[in-house]
Amino acid sequence: MKPYAEMTREELKALHDELSVQYREMQEKDLKLDMSRGKPSLAQLDLSMGMMDVLSSHDDLTCEDGTDCRNYGCLEGISEVKELIADMMEVAPANVIIYGNSSLNVMYDTVARSITNGVMGSTPWGKLDKVKFLCPVPGYDRHFAITEYFGIEMIDVPMTPQGPDMDMVEELVSSDDSIKGIWCVPKYSNPQGYSYSDETVRRFARLKPAAQDFRIYWDNAYTIHHLYDNDQDHLIEILAECKRAGNPDLAYKFASTSKICFPGSGIAALAASPNNLEDIRRQLSVQTIGHDKVNQLRNVRFFKDIHGMIEHMRKHADILRPKFEAVERILDQELGGLGIAEWTKPKGGYFISFESLDGCAKEIVARCKKAGVVLTNAGATYPYGKDPHDSNIRIAPSYPPLNDLELATELLCLCSKLVSTEKLLADMKNGPKKAPAAQAAEEA
Repeated sequence: MKPYAEMTREELKALHDELSVQYREMQEKDLKLDMSRGKPSLAQLDLSMGMMDVLSSHDDLTCEDGTDCRNYGCLEGISEVKELIADMMEVAPANVIIYGNSSLNVMYDTVARSITNGVMGSTPWGKLDKVKFLCPVPGYDRHFAITEYFGIEMIDVPMTPQGPDMDMVEELVSSDDSIKGIWCVPKYSNPQGYSYSDETVRRFARLKPAAQDFRIYWDNAYTIHHLYDNDQDHLIEILAECKRAGNPDLAYKFASTSKICFPGSGIAALAASPNNLEDIRRQLSVQTIGHDKVNQLRNVRFFKDIHGMIEHMRKHADILRPKFEAVERILDQELGGLGIAEWTKPKGGYFISFESLDGCAKEIVARCKKAGVVLTNAGATYPYGKDPHDSNIRIAPSYPPLNDLELATELLCLCSKLVSTEKLLADMKNGPKKAPAAQAAEEA
């Protein structure tokens, strides 16, 4: 089929009528599918069931250094888990603090601490007239929710296949001391699945912020979430690069095992420079006497070491890879060459980013919902839920069974075709927009 933009009005009208019939047939299937969040599937969760068996009431719950995991203590985490998570994060154990079950919680705490107490002796953000964050877009909606919750102004920065537009980042950060941070998902980004290039990481490490309390929020959530053994993205390690560039305190690095074992029962961690860690410890020592060391011990005894963790993630990849490939295959078959959509083909992570024609995303999502498939809300990948082009849709292939996922993707394609024909027909009816001067002359 030729591109929709090359079709006549009559061809588009006939196509629209045909697609409408197909859509009504889809509605009659009474689907009830939810792919709104990037959740592990039941099969993925089953991979970690052995964690339930590694500890029992008869086991020794003592760490290698003699710490009793049943009791208080070890504010920064037991040594075994610090070593395991440090290997996953590609940093030294001394640079890691182990938290509870959620890296999002750690990021929230980090922003909250900056608002109440400042960063390494700086003025608390809560006492400033204006605080801003840079937000690569499309991006992670829960990042944006944190900064919106605290009343922090968010500034869109376009993403590219190499990472955020660094010319824009450098210009903004160096010229505005109210900009205090930037959200980053540097590997298999949410939602596009892009990984930052070496040049991008180096430019981040060499930023010259106008604000001394500016920090890079480096959320490396998908650090070992590859889809392929022989085709993986690799990042320059940001903390080492910052130190090399003479900016050792510039970045906070976050990670967790939430999508490696059980969401809600994983381990979160923050890695940073000694100066940043000293600052964080002051708050942490007031906030808690220690996180769940029994869970930390359970994770270590289940995975044993980084090699065990990587092997475990190969099993995840075996489940996820066919799903990603199925979505990509159906999108290629149904939408390839039509000129109405583009999509990414990630090598890892949890999402595929879908770009419709401008002004169509909300309607596509709504049509899918009316036919029984719930997608992530259009606009969710932008601050304040406002996609200026109304074109981005986040596809989350992980949770549905493969057959359901294929059906949902077919519906997405059908709705994209239907809404696109409606938009193109409306554009034809309304005609090309006139320049303001021409419009004014005509009205006069």
